[in-house]
Amino acid sequence: MSKKAFVALVTCFNEDETINFEATRAQVRRQVEAGNNIMCAGTNGDFSALTFDEKVKLAEAVVDEVNGQVDVIVNAGMPATFETLKLAREFDRIGVNAIAVITPFFIACTQDGLIRHFSTVADAVKTPIYLYDIPARTQNHIEPETARTLSAHGNIAGIKDSGGAKETLEAYLAVARDVPGFEVYSGPDHLVLWSLQNGAAGCISGLGNAIPQVLAGILNGFNTGDIAKAERQQALFTAFRTDLYALGFAPAMVKRALYVQDASVGASRQPALLPNAEQDAEITSILKRFDIIAGA
Repeated sequence: MSKKAFVALVTCFNEDETINFEATRAQVRRQVEAGNNIMCAGTNGDFSALTFDEKVKLAEAVVDEVNGQVDVIVNAGMPATFETLKLAREFDRIGVNAIAVITPFFIACTQDGLIRHFSTVADAVKTPIYLYDIPARTQNHIEPETARTLSAHGNIAGIKDSGGAKETLEAYLAVARDVPGFEVYSGPDHLVLWSLQNGAAGCISGLGNAIPQVLAGILNGFNTGDIAKAERQQALFTAFRTDLYALGFAPAMVKRALYVQDASVGASRQPALLPNAEQDAEITSILKRFDIIAGA
């Protein structure tokens, strides 16, 4: 089975900080054209700054724009199981391909609490559920043994690992090897090819917003057996990541790198980092150095 790349799509905003749905639809078309699948309302999609109704409308718009051409995953995770359930049921109604559930944030959870949380959501919908681990942002971590326990649930299809530690990713991949049908999607952009070579079902990438063809190139090379191509594209992806992320908070840098290419994406909602002319100039220099935009 071919491996899949998902891009954790940015949410585009107008100057008054309302969602720019037309610009967001344009970003969907850009990713579909490159051959990437879509994840919306994730970390790179400013999910924590969106209202309940906005998330529902965003999912509806993305699914409508995709029109069955690629897969769509939507993140329903919130601090409370109650609101997570409400969102998941809405996404179930809309007809997304899968629902990601980020670990609760602000509330410190035990592993038993996480098992109850994810199981309750998975029980309530027909759409497959993917666990979403990103402890640096939520301060809650899905231990590999917890993932193994949850893998026995008939509607929990896998996990997205955005922890950044290869050791944790390896532990999740061990669960996938032992449990048929349980999939691992890697989040760290420097580990895309490594994860594919070690059994991941694919990746969910934030950086792919800025350079979608490079991400698609890694997957295409791997899926067609052209490992040399995959390695070249991964090297480019990693080098771009290193230079861009050195400038600041990764999701903010991805959004600005995209903004420099297309101002219609807008800025993020406050109190996110305000646009900075000096920083934008550095990002522009990186984009030119990697031939993503034309040099002077």
